[in-house]
Amino acid sequence: MLRQPTREAVGAIDPVRERFYVSEIFHSIQGEGSRAGMPCVFVRLQGCKLRCTWCDTPYALDRRNGGQWMTGEEVLRSVRAYGCRFVEFTGGEPLEQWGSFGLMRLLCDEGYTVAVETGGHISIEPLDERVIGIVDVKCPSSRMTPLMHWRNLELLRPHDEAKFVIADRQDYEFACRVIEQYRLPERTAAVLFSPAFGLISPRQLAEWILQDRLPVRLQLQLHKYIWDPQQRGV
Repeated sequence: MLRQPTREAVGAIDPVRERFYVSEIFHSIQGEGSRAGMPCVFVRLQGCKLRCTWCDTPYALDRRNGGQWMTGEEVLRSVRAYGCRFVEFTGGEPLEQWGSFGLMRLLCDEGYTVAVETGGHISIEPLDERVIGIVDVKCPSSRMTPLMHWRNLELLRPHDEAKFVIADRQDYEFACRVIEQYRLPERTAAVLFSPAFGLISPRQLAEWILQDRLPVRLQLQLHKYIWDPQQRGV
């Protein structure tokens, strides 16, 4: 079982002096979620314990294969330099580096809109109340469902979002059961159904959603239609 962060442990970390292993920091268009299409600064941290079968950022999984050390102050300086007020922490898995909770809090203090996309296996309980949590619920095709920290779905707040990457009918039916069990459409800002890129057609997923009258949002990875799907830094 993974060791989970607590508010006390997170609060003991000085995020400015903390060292982070960073894959990349870049300015692009938000491609996913309820803020798709908005300019955004992405802070992609390196390293993730999950190995989802459809992962589209494999270069950010292993610290032995990329990334660099940066202090929290260097990360903040890089974010500020873009002059964009929307910031998303992603990965890899950003919450595996516990200092990220404090960095997000500092950016909120500076008036930034801050979101974090997390794979769901690390507790979101220490998140600052202003941070938008986007929790990726692992469907069966990911092969990571057993590592889900299911309490995260009970911790979701009205401004948070739940995301399901769906590759086949089994994933879809699994997602339907989860959203009903945890009443996600009633309790969150958005429930996102995302077709696994190249594995299922958006049309097929759209037709299932419409047939079942689901109160969810179909999301495409907008950046993969603007740029080459393999291009980094977008």
